[in-house]
Amino acid sequence: MMKKNYKDLHEFISHLEMEGQLLRIKDPVSNILEITEITDRMSKMPGGGKALLFENVKGYNFPVITNQFGSIRRINMALGSSSLDELAGRLHSIINMKPPVTLMDKIKLLPELLSMSRFLPRVRKGVAPCQEVILTGDEVDLTKLPVLFCWPGDGGPFITLPVVFTRSLSDGKRNAGMYRMQIFDKRTTGMHWHIHKDGAHHYHEYKKAGKRMEVAVAVGTDPAVTYAATAPLPRGVDEMLLAGFIRRKPVEMVKCVTVDLEVPANAEFILEGYVDPDELRIEGPFGDHTGYYSLKGEYPVFHVTAITHRKNPIYSATIVGKPPMEDCYMALATERLFLPMIKTILPEIKDYMLPWEGVFHNIAVVAIDKEFPHHAGKVMNGLWGSGQMSFAKMLVIIDDEALLKEGKLLMEYLLNTVDLFSDVTLTKGILDVLDHSAERPLYGSKLGIDITKRVDGEEKRGDDFFHGTKNLASLKYELTALDEDFVDVDIAFEHCKNRVIIVSVKKNKGKNSAFFKNRILHSNICTEGIFVLVDFHIDIKDYSVVLWKLFNNVDPSRDIVLEKNCVIIDATRKGIIDGHVREWPDDIEMSEDVKRQVDEILKKYPDFQFN
Repeated sequence: MMKKNYKDLHEFISHLEMEGQLLRIKDPVSNILEITEITDRMSKMPGGGKALLFENVKGYNFPVITNQFGSIRRINMALGSSSLDELAGRLHSIINMKPPVTLMDKIKLLPELLSMSRFLPRVRKGVAPCQEVILTGDEVDLTKLPVLFCWPGDGGPFITLPVVFTRSLSDGKRNAGMYRMQIFDKRTTGMHWHIHKDGAHHYHEYKKAGKRMEVAVAVGTDPAVTYAATAPLPRGVDEMLLAGFIRRKPVEMVKCVTVDLEVPANAEFILEGYVDPDELRIEGPFGDHTGYYSLKGEYPVFHVTAITHRKNPIYSATIVGKPPMEDCYMALATERLFLPMIKTILPEIKDYMLPWEGVFHNIAVVAIDKEFPHHAGKVMNGLWGSGQMSFAKMLVIIDDEALLKEGKLLMEYLLNTVDLFSDVTLTKGILDVLDHSAERPLYGSKLGIDITKRVDGEEKRGDDFFHGTKNLASLKYELTALDEDFVDVDIAFEHCKNRVIIVSVKKNKGKNSAFFKNRILHSNICTEGIFVLVDFHIDIKDYSVVLWKLFNNVDPSRDIVLEKNCVIIDATRKGIIDGHVREWPDDIEMSEDVKRQVDEILKKYPDFQFN
């Protein structure tokens, strides 16, 4: 039976267990790397596995839950919906509510407006569960919380699922966002505000005014509140209203003990404190959702003045790393729920998809109802100028929304349709802060591909397809003859008009990307297909991993060779030898000793499958 809302995290966990969606790990495990490795294995099982409750965390009194949102079923359970599209439909009906014109229109609208008022957050009176235990002064000690040290290269332990509350200095509006927090010591953490986040906007207001900024952080909220903090709402819209809408019940809030902010009354933990706008500290690295470490940087410091919590709290965390992981399902919820909002800006959009290989911001595939010449270009420019979609590095525009449901069919359609010399657009614009491929942070080249059907006023597509006759053995022989550091080759989508030739290379003895590209460009195999170069350690038969590398590692204007007789996409790691002066982050990998330790722990848990 689908529950519509949960009063707190405890109730959600109980429902997960009742539905067979929770696995209790009773053996002692460490919050340093071991919980991450166990969660990573579970999250990569077909369908996302189960939520995990670690009941015995070494050295701590509190259990830890992970992977609570990490499947289609659990994200629907979390949001109280039978399907994400059903929930999006509810949201669409409110967005499309017509403004009243006549008195009768206003009377008819009253029930809907009254219904909406039921979702407004309400302040609780009396003792709130999140304040059953209050710690201030010398009692404040963040190291008593089982905060996870997630990956071997991390700069320290990080709070990964915090709901961070701030208030605008200019208009007093509340914001709730989710920003990772590195534990520095007993009383301070980092506050990882990206420049485009509302929390950072509030921070700059206080910095400009020279005022200390109060902050409160809830850890372990009911699932609707947790999700709402991740949602890309327009600035000034209260995330607690969205949470109330999702759960069909208002979020109960309570006044903090040491700061003038309100927080969810039923949260597990609350951290209260402040940020001094003139104080920055080095934070990171951190194994991020891109599958790479995000690099060190200077960020504001959060000083904790109080920790309050329930008598028997559960610490809530998420693990991010090489996709697919739990955040992919949260991103899917955002994709579906915010389609109605995107349609209000660009109504010709029928549907869209954010493939997990693109880690949310690197590629979007958009289906449109095409009406006039270069309509796809209009949509590209509209998306690149709109909110969170402005960070998309690559856009693919199609007609048939059915292709969004099947990745293989979509790839086949693209390779059978695209005219690489008329359907491709290169431009420049803002990029996500985690994009590492561009020459500079936050700004770089973008790629648009229009594979919509041609209409009157548009030139017909050419027939310059890249599909040769050489088989795999011949290609391998000729590449090796070109240079010994062409390590391996595979042919993908052989049956398509444009076939893809995936080549792994070893940048050895001073050989850079240009070296390998030029070897192919000036050879007799250059017309054999669309060449994709990856580093030698990549499994070239795992096309999902190859796409992940392509979307993350490619700066379109630098890394794509597009000539009449040759197309090469360079998805290798770049460095000084390639003229890339920015630091290139490492792939996230767990240490072998931790893997062996976890092997032993999980032998008694049949839910985990072993190769």
